Amino acid sequence: MNVLSGMVAGLRWMAVGLGAAMLVAMPPAAPPAEAQQNTGLPLPRFVSLKASRVNVRIGPSNEHAVKWIFVRAGLPVEIVQEFENWRRIRDSSGAEGWVYHGLLSGRRTALVAPWQNAEPTALYVRGDATSTVRATLAPNVVVQVRECDGQWCEVEGPSFAGFVEQAMLWGVYPDETVH
Repeated sequence: MNVLSGMVAGLRWMAVGLGAAMLVAMPPAAPPAEAQQNTGLPLPRFVSLKASRVNVRIGPSNEHAVKWIFVRAGLPVEIVQEFENWRRIRDSSGAEGWVYHGLLSGRRTALVAPWQNAEPTALYVRGDATSTVRATLAPNVVVQVRECDGQWCEVEGPSFAGFVEQAMLWGVYPDETVH
């Protein structure tokens, strides 16, 4: 090997080394735009947690670190992005992370006024503020959403059923109809 070919070989190794260093230093790339909505369902959309233990990861694979763990099935989350079998979700506090799609359910649930400190929300007999108040629900109570007409939602829980003003729920969009 002459001096020139030795220098070229050395430069190749240096380029490979620099390339590897650049790969390590670069943040992970965002999923390609065409893969962000691979189900064809609208984004964003609300779903609920199917499992009672759900790892929320920093990226869309099991190799990514766990950011936090949900420990309650039925909580509503908002899907904001899709990548293959992974869904980027947002919780009621605004925190985001990636969840495997099999841990999510299309069943609609909602949290009662999670932004309220301690003030209860009225549960009415009918979808009308002049109807009788059946009960009051504390902030963060999880309800199953049966129907919403854009103003009122018919909801139920383990020991109650009735109507709540839609604006008092996190898990349905303003003016959204749910059937």
